[in-house]
Amino acid sequence: MMIAERRRLILAEARAHGIVALRDLVDLLGTSEPTVRRDLRALAAQGLLHRTHGGAMLISGPAHEPTFSEKLEQAGEEKAAIASVAARLVHPGDSVILGPGTTTLALATQLVDVPELTVVTNSLLVAQALLAAPAVEVVVTAGSLRRSIHALVGPATEHTLAGLRATRVFMSGNGLCVERGLTTPNMLVAAADRALAAAGRDVVVLADYTKIGVDTMCQTLQLHQMAMVITDWNADDAEVGKLRDAGLKVSVAAHGAA
Repeated sequence: MMIAERRRLILAEARAHGIVALRDLVDLLGTSEPTVRRDLRALAAQGLLHRTHGGAMLISGPAHEPTFSEKLEQAGEEKAAIASVAARLVHPGDSVILGPGTTTLALATQLVDVPELTVVTNSLLVAQALLAAPAVEVVVTAGSLRRSIHALVGPATEHTLAGLRATRVFMSGNGLCVERGLTTPNMLVAAADRALAAAGRDVVVLADYTKIGVDTMCQTLQLHQMAMVITDWNADDAEVGKLRDAGLKVSVAAHGAA
């Protein structure tokens, strides 16, 4: 059974009963406990389920946008390892764009000592992380504050980015799958992310294992618009293989790479 079909069935069970037990899902799906646990983690990361001891319970639909605090509790070690791999792509004198998110924030903390670096961002937390980096020039876009992700969005954000051209864009999202590419639950965030991507020569997507194989409401980028994806050792092997088969370069951060 494909990963997307498994997760559809899990959500259908949760919608029907309100709460689902791990053992019941294992029997229903005919798969292993580790596989179901990965599915539950991915669905919880998207705000679709709330994990409980021995299972999960329903929260809402695919338009739910997890808050920054909710995201911060997910896959911390994996995000740090992804950020370490991404940091190797940044060199002195580069101009880079960092979108909002916990993984791009982790990357920002690793760029404080890169000389003559220019960072453009619509994330207030990324800008704050670079306050103590005198060698890094920080450009913050205009825009309206979206408090749930501590980022600026809207027409003013898109207008700021329209006149820029950076070496590379590092961005995240709430889901990455072969069928629809990078997705996010909110239309304003998706529009801002597309403007971020258009302002760089290459787009590198930072997606921990909870995002791989996940599809949310609004499409941000198709696969051909991405130069590379960096994920982690816990990402579903079958989904990573599908991304590679579609022609996308995927780098997998090793355990302990942070």
